[in-house]
Amino acid sequence: METWKSRIHNFIQSPLPQRKINRQETSETSLIGESLETLLSQKRGQRIFRDFLKSEFCEENLDFWLACQEYKSFDTPAELIQRAASIYEEFIRADAPKEVNLDFYTREIISQSIQHPSPSCFVVAQRKIYSLMENDSFPRFIQSEQYKVLFIAASKPRGLGKHRKALRIKSTGDLIQHDSKPIILQSELSLHLAC
Repeated sequence: METWKSRIHNFIQSPLPQRKINRQETSETSLIGESLETLLSQKRGQRIFRDFLKSEFCEENLDFWLACQEYKSFDTPAELIQRAASIYEEFIRADAPKEVNLDFYTREIISQSIQHPSPSCFVVAQRKIYSLMENDSFPRFIQSEQYKVLFIAASKPRGLGKHRKALRIKSTGDLIQHDSKPIILQSELSLHLAC
């Protein structure tokens, strides 16, 4: 039986509330569409999902979640103090530039815990924001036209001997056509399409 310290350590260190992903066993298509967990396990998925969140004016949720992931990697007390204060100022305090939607009780616990920061300072808040993204934003993302174009591009076979075309679109508000449907992109995006 594990000791309580070991269980807490495992809880704090787990990057996501669900299982870990074996990246070698997952295809690019499943990384885009299986779950929020699989999407966020890849830099490309993070970038695509952040663009979608930006179009919905809630990219601060992903930014906060990623900041918390990075925070868990710091070891020294000086690093923890500096980064905890930075996360609090950017995302938690009232009227923060990227204030995330947290209840009063959670904010109070964080404001008290950053006086003596530990790797677990933001765990509860991070899980609440993850749950918000998973249950609110992610279902809308997988219904979006932006997602459909990316999913189709990722699921096209890349056979041997076929030529590939790279499509690069840059700058907020660019418009592309896919199946006669206009899609507005929010930032730079690269797609590799089989021809």
